[in-house]
Amino acid sequence: MYRQLFALQQVARRSISSSVRRQVENKVPQKQKVFQEDNGVPVHLKGGTADVLLYRATMALTVVGVGYVLFELVKAAFPQKKA
Repeated sequence: MYRQLFALQQVARRSISSSVRRQVENKVPQKQKVFQEDNGVPVHLKGGTADVLLYRATMALTVVGVGYVLFELVKAAFPQKKA
């Protein structure tokens, strides 16, 4: 039991210590320029196409949800008569 635990510890230590460190480019200055431009686009849409799609999907789901809630309220306010 102890031998297996020790072997697992060795493998974990070896894989962590031998991993190559990647240099990640700092993209913050470019993003700051994009988001601070005064081009008339709202900040929640400045991220590009993905932001526009997420915004439209959110608005569509909101409209559908409000419509469904109103439908259920009207259905509850005027119950069906049982024959």
